[in-house]
Amino acid sequence: MKGNGYTNHCPVCLYSKHVDKNPGDRASACGGLMKPVRLEMEKGEYVITHACVRCGHEKRNRQAEDDSFSELIKIGKADKIS
Repeated sequence: MKGNGYTNHCPVCLYSKHVDKNPGDRASACGGLMKPVRLEMEKGEYVITHACVRCGHEKRNRQAEDDSFSELIKIGKADKIS
């Protein structure tokens, strides 16, 4: 995957990697996968909550323009079930 300078997750599977303590600092030594676990609508945009499968850290990220809509729907449905 090639980012655009603001990319923080894969547009196909929506997973990310736990590399930051604060946005953009690359200071986290964890390196775990960040699973998309929750989807919310905020100010007309989808916001994805990612949870690290290694340490549990959660981070919210706005939907990117090229994100898979079908994957967004899957997160929304799974979130409603749990």
